[in-house]
Amino acid sequence: MSAPAAVLPPFHLAFPVHNLASAREFYGELLGCPEGRSSDAWIDFNFYGHQIVAHLAPDECGHHGTSAVDGHAVPVRHFGAVLSMEAWQAAADRLRAAGVEFVIEPHIRFKGEVGEQATMFFLDPSGNALELKAFADMSSLFAK
Repeated sequence: MSAPAAVLPPFHLAFPVHNLASAREFYGELLGCPEGRSSDAWIDFNFYGHQIVAHLAPDECGHHGTSAVDGHAVPVRHFGAVLSMEAWQAAADRLRAAGVEFVIEPHIRFKGEVGEQATMFFLDPSGNALELKAFADMSSLFAK
């Protein structure tokens, strides 16, 4: 019998956006993240069980710089979530249907290697980079 899955505490991430209405549309409507508290300067979202907060800070937006990973230029500053394969595919389909331009198209990275994963990168309306990924075998998340 295997051990029960660990329950991880949610993380908190605050990030800059240039416009709260576009953040609300992107995170709330497109990604389906329920909205929590908000003010005229910020909005809380439930990002797959984690608290992210979009703060109105137009001068701080965007990502700058990339790193080579498996033949792709990955945005160095990014955040995201590890999903089930089914949820990852549903997100990829929803983003494609909405016409989101991918920084790195949905694909399988490290195919046949330790850490094989489905991944995709895209930008929010403020230029913040996000990655959604999934593992067929979640135990390989931290495998070497």
